[in-house]
Amino acid sequence: MIRPVLILFSSFLCHVAIEGRTCPKPDELPFARVVPLKTSYAPGEEIVYSCLPGYGSRGGGRRFICPLTGLWPINTLRCIPRVCPFAGILDNGTVRYTTFEYPNTISFSCNTGFHLKGANSAKCTEEGKWSPDLPVCAPVTCPPPPIPKFAKLSVYKPLAGNSSLYGGKAVFECLPHHAVFGNDTITCTEHGNWTKLPECKEVKCPFPSRPDNGFVNYPAKQVLYYKDKATYGCHDTYALDGPEEVECSKFGNWSAQPHCKASCQLPVKRATVIYEGERVTIQDKFKNGMLHGQKISFFCKNKEKKCSYTEDAQCIDGTIEIPKCFKEHSAFAFWKTDASDVKPC
Repeated sequence: MIRPVLILFSSFLCHVAIEGRTCPKPDELPFARVVPLKTSYAPGEEIVYSCLPGYGSRGGGRRFICPLTGLWPINTLRCIPRVCPFAGILDNGTVRYTTFEYPNTISFSCNTGFHLKGANSAKCTEEGKWSPDLPVCAPVTCPPPPIPKFAKLSVYKPLAGNSSLYGGKAVFECLPHHAVFGNDTITCTEHGNWTKLPECKEVKCPFPSRPDNGFVNYPAKQVLYYKDKATYGCHDTYALDGPEEVECSKFGNWSAQPHCKASCQLPVKRATVIYEGERVTIQDKFKNGMLHGQKISFFCKNKEKKCSYTEDAQCIDGTIEIPKCFKEHSAFAFWKTDASDVKPC
């Protein structure tokens, strides 16, 4: 029979051994917390795991009691981020994101010609919702364009309310006697404003001068303004070098300054030439001379090859240079063949 004293002593040792087996600080789990959190726990004490806001639990238990062994049970709890719903497609814009999980953020941008109505980003909240609300991309509009001084709108097609969409245009026209400086067309920009306005300035031109051996006509008024016109002409035997009509330009001068150039008297009496693509005789076509600027082609002989070719001559303000290769035959030298009758080279 075991003595009572021995039994009592054995029970005491067992109690002391069990009493000393405390549970350590519990394992840390990602995105979770433990209540209460201590460095050690006595057998029978309870702890509760819970996921942090924005995370949901998956697998495993949440409550654990410190056993007499002093070893916590294996914890398979996992805290998973909440997922916000698909943000959808932003009409006329772009959504940029990595994932839709808490606490990620998505950002928004609009295509050119549209602007954000709302925030440019949204965050997936603890409740699994986007905050703030998703924006929309609204068309960029410009207010009615300002009218420059001394100008009027010649082309403008606004929307309801007289505003314009991005890319819309307005064209200005200056009042009489005024010229536009800058681009007469402005455009509604992506920033909701107009490109630079032009200026309308009054422009005057001096009276045009009369050319030597000619005349000029212009409006009979005290001042000549932008876009006024003048016409030029020349006396007999003179030709106009330049346009017949000129205009007062935006820079306060005339678009051109024509001159009257003298005609040419040909030193050649008889010859067949080419004028404006046709064969003509000098004695018939140019018996009164050639006007300034007119051009003819003389026939010349290539004696070695026994063929003909042409060289040009032009009347320049009373002077014409006859090609040296040209040979004029006398009317009495009927036996000589003219270069114009020889086959071309």
